[in-house]
Amino acid sequence: MNVLLLNTYGHGGAGVACRRLQAALNGNGVQANLLTGSDLGRRLPFYAERLSFLPYERDKSVRFSFSPANFGNDISAHPLVREADIIHLHWINQGFLSLDNIRQLAETGKPMVWTLHDMWAFTGGCHYSRGCDHFRQTCGECPYLRRPAPHDLSNRIWRRKRERFPKNIRFVTCSEWLAGVARSSSLLQDYSVMAIANPIDTTIFRPLTAEDRTTFRLEKGVAPGAKLLLFAAMKVSETRKGFQFLLESLHLLKSQHPDFQLEILVLGKAEPESLAALPYPAHALGLVQDQSELVRIYGAADVFVIPSLEDNLPNTVMESLACGTPVAGFNTGGIPEMVGHLKEGYIAPQGDTQALADGVLWVLNREPGDGLRRAARTKVEDHYANAVIAEKYTDLYRSVSRTSL
Repeated sequence: MNVLLLNTYGHGGAGVACRRLQAALNGNGVQANLLTGSDLGRRLPFYAERLSFLPYERDKSVRFSFSPANFGNDISAHPLVREADIIHLHWINQGFLSLDNIRQLAETGKPMVWTLHDMWAFTGGCHYSRGCDHFRQTCGECPYLRRPAPHDLSNRIWRRKRERFPKNIRFVTCSEWLAGVARSSSLLQDYSVMAIANPIDTTIFRPLTAEDRTTFRLEKGVAPGAKLLLFAAMKVSETRKGFQFLLESLHLLKSQHPDFQLEILVLGKAEPESLAALPYPAHALGLVQDQSELVRIYGAADVFVIPSLEDNLPNTVMESLACGTPVAGFNTGGIPEMVGHLKEGYIAPQGDTQALADGVLWVLNREPGDGLRRAARTKVEDHYANAVIAEKYTDLYRSVSRTSL
């Protein structure tokens, strides 16, 4: 079986998940290749795609939150496509594949699987709807657009998707939450939609020894006795990552428990003013790509906090749990599927900063021997390890192959 994975980039959340799936499949006896938009070396479709949206965007804050899919690359004759038995799409926006290009791939007659990493496939262009449910009908009156109207750009894109989406695609979501939302959409309600999580290599992402945790703390200058809280985002200022809610929660924690010793690890691109607003000492780690260093960071933390307002099945949560670090976060997207409340961490109602502060304190007050860290690791071993996810996808590939005969 020869599977071709398609993703715009080899980095970012979807890119990392895609590369991990490739490794998991190869380790499970499936020949999996990966082709990215970056591999093609063509930047013109990216710029054309962004420029085509400029006249419609509400403001620059939504510039990369909405994709028209007007421009892309016809890869139907690419050698990897010709050799593949199954074509597996992932995140294909920002000029990699247009709607017409997806149709061209379907016309090769090869079975197709499409793993959704956000909501774009079943909306009129947005990647996350931010509470809007117009995708359940025909889209239109889009809050991302400068001039929302019943027959605006989102409505036209919705209609193009309805016309161009081929019938030989099996849709997969990374979380049960997104599967439920996809099934409720007008575009995908008649398609097969199933949930299969992203995989993670548990031989790489694993708990640190007590000695390694101590070494990390000494390197970072963490005060003796202080607990370590980790927050991660590619860009801390991105609204949907919820840093403002974390900030409010920590100020509540500080005012209610002034003697509690806590220090913050901030992983990702952070502005100095964001760090300065934290009520506890902060360690800015910047963007870290090296997996071994990520393992040290996750493994040294006492709690990972994810106050996201929109998310699917965050790699960061999986990485933290694999390293034995419990998680406190909001009831957002697939997060409560990964983190059982009071089992592998603490789940607070979305936007409730007091509940999030309570959750952080609950996790940090657990005794080292109470099994919370072990439960976090076990959750990943049972549900997200490479072999587990690779077998689920292998079964799916066999199924779509039989259906296409």
